[in-house]
Amino acid sequence: MISYCKNGRSAQVLTCPLEKFNEIVDSPRVAQTCRLLASVDHDSDEAKRLKQQLPLLMFMANYSDGHRHAESAVPTGMAYLDLDALGGEDPRKVWERLRTLIVSKELDELIVLVHVSCSGKGLRIVYIIPRQFAHLSPTEQIDQSKQWLAGQLGVEDDSKTKDLARGSFAVPRDYILYGPDKRMWSLTPNPSNSLTPNPSPKGEGNGNSQGQNKGQDNKQEDISLPSPVGEGAEVRLFKGIPYSSIIAEWLHRTGGEPQTGERNDRLHRLAAHLRYITDNNEEQLLAIMPRYGLSEDEMRGLIHSACSARFYSMPKLMQEIISELSPHETSEQPQEKGLGDTPPQMPRKLPPLIRLLLSKTPDIYKPAVAHAVFPALGAHLHKTRFRYIDNVEHEATLMNVLMAGTGAGKDCISEPINHIMADIRRRDAENLAREKAWKEEVNRKGANKDKRQRPEGLVIQEVDPDMTNPAFVMRMAEADEHFLYTKMNEIDQFDALRGNGRGGQQFQIMCLAFDPGNRYGQTRVGTQSVTEKVCIRFNWNASTTVGKGKRYFQNVLTDGPISRINFCTIPEREIGAEMPIYGTYDAEFDEQLRPYIERLCGARGTIDCPQAFKLVGKLKDECAEFARLSQSRTYENLSFRALVIAYLKACVLFVAHGYKWDKTMEDFIRWSLQYDLFCKMHFFGEAIEEANHCSQSSGRRGPRNLLELLPNEFTMEDAVRIRREQGLQRQGAQDMIRMWRNRGYIEERTNEQLNSFVFVKLKFRNE
Repeated sequence: MISYCKNGRSAQVLTCPLEKFNEIVDSPRVAQTCRLLASVDHDSDEAKRLKQQLPLLMFMANYSDGHRHAESAVPTGMAYLDLDALGGEDPRKVWERLRTLIVSKELDELIVLVHVSCSGKGLRIVYIIPRQFAHLSPTEQIDQSKQWLAGQLGVEDDSKTKDLARGSFAVPRDYILYGPDKRMWSLTPNPSNSLTPNPSPKGEGNGNSQGQNKGQDNKQEDISLPSPVGEGAEVRLFKGIPYSSIIAEWLHRTGGEPQTGERNDRLHRLAAHLRYITDNNEEQLLAIMPRYGLSEDEMRGLIHSACSARFYSMPKLMQEIISELSPHETSEQPQEKGLGDTPPQMPRKLPPLIRLLLSKTPDIYKPAVAHAVFPALGAHLHKTRFRYIDNVEHEATLMNVLMAGTGAGKDCISEPINHIMADIRRRDAENLAREKAWKEEVNRKGANKDKRQRPEGLVIQEVDPDMTNPAFVMRMAEADEHFLYTKMNEIDQFDALRGNGRGGQQFQIMCLAFDPGNRYGQTRVGTQSVTEKVCIRFNWNASTTVGKGKRYFQNVLTDGPISRINFCTIPEREIGAEMPIYGTYDAEFDEQLRPYIERLCGARGTIDCPQAFKLVGKLKDECAEFARLSQSRTYENLSFRALVIAYLKACVLFVAHGYKWDKTMEDFIRWSLQYDLFCKMHFFGEAIEEANHCSQSSGRRGPRNLLELLPNEFTMEDAVRIRREQGLQRQGAQDMIRMWRNRGYIEERTNEQLNSFVFVKLKFRNE
């Protein structure tokens, strides 16, 4: 948890939850002060006066006595680089250059916040101190980690201080170039590293923190923030999360700090939620609860009342807060809680190729781009196959549809795809020029003249999305087993392939493009007509709005296209949200991308990736287990081909990385599968159920884990009730119970009080 001072002259330190941070950076006063600072000389007295009016953010330490001085500093585990000597260069351009370097050196895991300095002329990079410096004293950690990170980035840090009492002047929202990362509020302070007294250095953020009187003048002026927790509470954690962070987020989500007239009610509700993560321990709650002016006796009575109520399951709000603040990866247990209402969160650590392709993409678009790049990447593979777990060889047949709202930013996928396809487009341009010259020669000759045959080797991979069916067949025949590729701005551009008199032929092409060894073509009697039989190798991207996408596939919900396509989406932004800013795709980006593309182009034959093979086996079992627990046949059917898509992505990454595999690929592929299935169930699940004339309805939430919805001990009547609540038929309850029992999820026991049999969970227990 970071902290703050109201201005540069104040020594009083207050906790700074995310809500307060947002309030500071969105403050009109902060914005106005920084605008004035940008117009005055950096070293002038006026600049110093203006700076002292700004709030001071304390990234490096919290303070056990609420006052900013070295002897009470408790390190947060963060530090920052000050880059002021930029030679007049725009800090935003400097950051774009550094960001590419950070991604290439895999340093972005350390960065939590980057912003232009309050003067508008410098850059500040807040980072987590790497573990390699953990054996050093706090001041040495700061000093040596700064030197190390500055050396990695090829810059010089302009702040030489090692003092944890040094703060950072606040800036407005539009000065922030990266972050803030939620880890700024979830890192655990280390009280064992408290500093011995050091003289506070002069300069930015210094104030008079050592010499101010700690009496009446420094009493807390603002009681709207939670007061510091009790003795020893700085090490109180729940699953690695400080209770103070949980409380701050809870207050933020429930309307902010309590106001006069609602303190008792709000604090009672807070205590009622916190008791589920404190073992209903009243003394522990007393130690961590904020007071907001209530006396000790009032707090004890309030907490006792909250803890005396009947105990139910943990409130959903508290579950969501803990899930979001959790510092631990959750990818090892996918989908155990159901598909939910929002897509699964992308792993923080990504394979190097994906990290590079997303390095210029605003955060809100990264999941969509991470899926959309694969058809273009797969199009570079030629005569390359991968043996799936069913012993069938597949090529990298990858198709992607991005479904998102109007104005959501669906064009975010264009630039990464443009740079991936650059080498293919150069080769295509040469062959298009040859084809054009041949056509001109033919047109110059009369009808009875001998005409030169169509040139050989006209491999043109990127095709127009509105091409006719004969043109598609001809391009495929000439491709010499290369993939064709196209990018459609709207999914209905596919309708050009519908053909004459055969409705739905474009959907047949979608299906055949996915299936190994397919045959497709046309037979015509005319001498000038195209008569060919080809194997379709066709990767493509398309975008559409959600409503239009649903309508486009509404007549083929159960015919196969949806299960063969990889879907992605873009979350809806808040009204009035800031415009996402893209990075610059420059020559350096292309140079970093080049070796990955060359490896894909150089691959041939059947390639074995044992790690991907093993992973898809695990993912298959996970999907099957969730299908059994959710009793959703639609989910199960969609998972079959979604697993193949995930496997092919894994193989593409394996080849692109020089036939090397690491843990980031496994985490990314597992997330990619979950995300694909979420989109399919979210957009089409209910309609597929209806098309299959099933009474069960997964709804927009997706299938639920029925076993989790039941208590630890339940009866057959309970199981029937849960099935009915989820829209399932009573008749399947016996088979469901039998399968769960055979799988070891439950066991049957005798309940002597009820004089009947009950079922007890074995594998899945409520936490």
